[in-house]
Amino acid sequence: MQEHEKLNYLEFPSTNLSASKDFFSTVFGWEFEDYGPEYTAFSNQGLDGGIFKGPKGSRTENGAALVIFYSKDLEQTLDKIKKAGGEINMETFSYPGGRRFHFIEPGGNEFSVWSEDPDNNNE
Repeated sequence: MQEHEKLNYLEFPSTNLSASKDFFSTVFGWEFEDYGPEYTAFSNQGLDGGIFKGPKGSRTENGAALVIFYSKDLEQTLDKIKKAGGEINMETFSYPGGRRFHFIEPGGNEFSVWSEDPDNNNE
């Protein structure tokens, strides 16, 4: 649904478009619609968006925004990411209200996954 002045679409680069598509399909169940060899769109994932072929990935160390996924089972999602070729660049840590880790997907982009802290009963 289109909402006035609300976030509507997210685009990020990938140094390897096909590896990014495989990764997000395997780990998060994304489906894609290709628009030529250098752009693919995803939808129905919480926020629609696209991935374009680019020379560099998006990382917080370079000042990029961080896109964060939610998981009900942080360890299970961490395991899926590792098995699909994701690189953990920040191990799981706690913060007020939850826990999270950061990862780099095969196309060079940094993302994070968070979950409530089970010790704090924040559900």
